[in-house]
Amino acid sequence: MAIKAAVVQAEPEWLDLQSSVEKTCVMIAEAATNGAKIIAFPELWIPGYPGWIWARPVDFELNIEYTKNSLVVDSEEMRRLCECAAENSIVVCLGFSERSGGSLYIAQCLIGEEGHLLMTRRKLKPVHMERTIFGDANGSSLLNVVPASVGRVGALSCGEHFQPLLKYHTFSQQEEIHVSAWPPVVPFTGGVAPFSMSKEAAEQASRIYSIESQTFTLHSTNIIGERGIEKLRTQQAPIFNIVGGGAAAVFGPDGRKLSNELPGTVEGLVYAYLDFDQILKEKALLDSCGHNSRPDLLWLGVNTDDQKPVRSKHLLD
Repeated sequence: MAIKAAVVQAEPEWLDLQSSVEKTCVMIAEAATNGAKIIAFPELWIPGYPGWIWARPVDFELNIEYTKNSLVVDSEEMRRLCECAAENSIVVCLGFSERSGGSLYIAQCLIGEEGHLLMTRRKLKPVHMERTIFGDANGSSLLNVVPASVGRVGALSCGEHFQPLLKYHTFSQQEEIHVSAWPPVVPFTGGVAPFSMSKEAAEQASRIYSIESQTFTLHSTNIIGERGIEKLRTQQAPIFNIVGGGAAAVFGPDGRKLSNELPGTVEGLVYAYLDFDQILKEKALLDSCGHNSRPDLLWLGVNTDDQKPVRSKHLLD
């Protein structure tokens, strides 16, 4: 079996939920028109990555605006996105800021080609400055691989690709297509900006993920333009301070890049055909959770329970 996949490289509609939903639907329709059966969006595509956190720890004005324009899972906006997936018969993996009550989470969801919400998850541990805005995930976010019409699809967000145990648990769920979601990532220029947030590091993380897991990896990144820098006021930040950040790519189960590359400042979709026989070929050589594992010597413990802040215990009389 072979399918066509689309990966997004574009600038978000910064802190504007309604415009974000509209742009998402436009890109979904474009991918479907070009024959894609799955489309992958970047980290926090809706309503954009809050880059000001790397310039100043607190910005109450932008925090309020960001919260108001974050996406609620049970909302008309999410239903519109599900309807769009169904109208175009395409699987959609979306990165978004999830609003739940008064809290925000770095989230991803998978929408099936019939418009059903197949999976939602949250980034297990926001990285560094992200903790000034976003909360931690619960155990159910470890269940991040689900069957879809295109195969078993899984997702992780940005720095989660540097977490060996989390990656291994994702491998163990028999993933076939992996969505690797990132913010804008520009080429490393030296200075105080961390190399781990560069285009080079992010691409290598996704490439290595493919090799280790023997999956197709859809590597999706945001772009930040002048309007984004102005909106977020990141001119003096160590990152998110220059135009660019696009690095969309598709990596095969052996780590090869299968897609053409767009310039880092150009919005668009990159495409590649995914031939699932290539997974079988690579699994015969290396199956990290199968014949190449040693569970008698090394194993992973997992707690997928959700730990609620309020829990009711009903006692029998």
